Amino acid sequence: QVQLAESGGGLVQPGGSLGLSCAASGRLFDIYVMGWHRQTPGKERELVAQITNGDMTTYADSVKGRFTISGDSAKRTVYLQMNSLKPEDTAVYYCYAFAYGSREYWGQGSQVIVSS
Repeated sequence: QVQLAESGGGLVQPGGSLGLSCAASGRLFDIYVMGWHRQTPGKERELVAQITNGDMTTYADSVKGRFTISGDSAKRTVYLQMNSLKPEDTAVYYCYAFAYGSREYWGQGSQVIVSS
């Protein structure tokens, strides 16, 4: 089993910045990718950014150039730095980890609100 503990998020004005972190614990050796999805009411959960254990990153087109995902293997933590935030970035952000054997793990979700 893998446990994911999220922190960060909150309320910020448009154009501002926020950071999210996701600390993993438990059976970590077969995780091959971690990242964040986000979800707003009435919409499907969508990929925001992810990073593989080889440090390859993927971003949604809507966040490219504004969000940066990074990982600290020693701390077993993944970070998402969100800059130039827009109201449409408002969502619940879920950290996830995928492991070999088709196993998925999800964090509890962090609310991000971008509003003036």
